[in-house]
Amino acid sequence: MKRNVRDIECWLTDMDGVLVHEDQPIPGAADLLERWVTTSKRFLVLTNNSIYTPRDLSARLARSGLNIPEENLWTSALATADFLAGQPGDKTAFVIGEAGLTTALHEAGFVMTETAPAYVVMGETRNYSFDAITKAVRLINGGARFIVTNPDTTGPSADGPLPATGAVAAMVTAATNRQPYVVGKPNPMMFRSAMNRIEAHSETTAMIGDRMDTDIVAGMEAGLLTVLVLSGVTSVEEIETFPYRPSLVLDSVADLGPLI
Repeated sequence: MKRNVRDIECWLTDMDGVLVHEDQPIPGAADLLERWVTTSKRFLVLTNNSIYTPRDLSARLARSGLNIPEENLWTSALATADFLAGQPGDKTAFVIGEAGLTTALHEAGFVMTETAPAYVVMGETRNYSFDAITKAVRLINGGARFIVTNPDTTGPSADGPLPATGAVAAMVTAATNRQPYVVGKPNPMMFRSAMNRIEAHSETTAMIGDRMDTDIVAGMEAGLLTVLVLSGVTSVEEIETFPYRPSLVLDSVADLGPLI
């Protein structure tokens, strides 16, 4: 049976390209968020960015004109911590990342160490150092399991693309011949952990995104209704290059409000 947008009880949405673009709110985003709040819809805003804690991210979004409580934010750092907390064995890790990742791991009960950690966990940072990457390589060769928060090879900035987590992880893989386990989108694991967070079921949950190769494919594989918006990186023409299709294509989230 084909699902209808009006049947959706819980919403997951990407952030960049869907709600904001370079710190500017996308028209319709604030109205959609307000509609979800006033109608008591369960929702989470997802981001592969692991730099910020939910509190910091909520404050940054507020400055952009979007009021999103920290409990409605789900980052790849939180998803990674949630995944690792459920794994057996020692809760020790050598971490390359910012406060968003280290805080999430601390709250999941992990101890940060450079001495025989169970895991090397890599997330987004603007301060990658050769020394830290060298330590990561040696620890992984020594038996630490290699975990990466997200696969993105580049990230946006006002001056153009920046190297991101996936690019640095590729360097470590080349040096160790070990592929990491990547938790963030397009791994459906991130969607499942988000749904567990808000007690959502796939049959009545939708995912809104602007990327066919992360948001839409992961939403589809998680069994969700998928909504592609054209306010981000994907054009109508590019949709045709993929072997799968979203459930719904809209110009932006401004077009979603009247449908729900």
